[in-house]
Amino acid sequence: MTKLLGIRIAKVIAVFSVLIFSILMLKTISQYTSLDKTVGFLAFKQQVVDNPYWMAFFYIHIFSITLCLLAGLTQFSPQFLRENRGLHKIIGRIYVYNILMINVPACFVLGLFSNGGLIGITGFLIQDILWAYFTVVAVLSIKKGNIIRHKNFMILSYSVTTTAITFRIIKNLFYDEKLHDYELFYGMNVWLALIINLLIAYPFLRQKNHLSLKRNIRN
Repeated sequence: MTKLLGIRIAKVIAVFSVLIFSILMLKTISQYTSLDKTVGFLAFKQQVVDNPYWMAFFYIHIFSITLCLLAGLTQFSPQFLRENRGLHKIIGRIYVYNILMINVPACFVLGLFSNGGLIGITGFLIQDILWAYFTVVAVLSIKKGNIIRHKNFMILSYSVTTTAITFRIIKNLFYDEKLHDYELFYGMNVWLALIINLLIAYPFLRQKNHLSLKRNIRN
């Protein structure tokens, strides 16, 4: 009972955190509507800002990722799922298409030119591969009627989606240009954000599997 209460509290905290940081990300993203190649993150990418393909993928990614974050938020409420099955499917499709057709290809290209040297590049590419894999398995699972496996892999998919938030939290809280080498910190942060999010997803996966086992025993 105590564990279930703790997980429910963690869910509420997680939802509000994602919502708040999604709004903050919208504020950050708004600076790129000027198409100025020297603002924000682009100031650190001057070696590639004249590459039209890189810039196209960059804008595609930043202007679509918040929709991905917000779409995922609605998918983990049992009450929402019970009362809005049709809407759940529509939002789920938006989330899946956004990831597989827009962000996975865009992030693969961006990952090849990532900051953080080889550590950062490999970290981003592995994130991208896991993102695609978890999402595809979630889709295939629901097509086969395996709801529990679908939910588990959607949780894993969303944990990768929200690494963008975790990455920025770590950077804002701990990065000090006087103490840290930017490239090394950036590369390590990519991996740390992924590991933290997968660890956070673990208790939610255990809860889903535990509840499923209890239902099967009762039946």
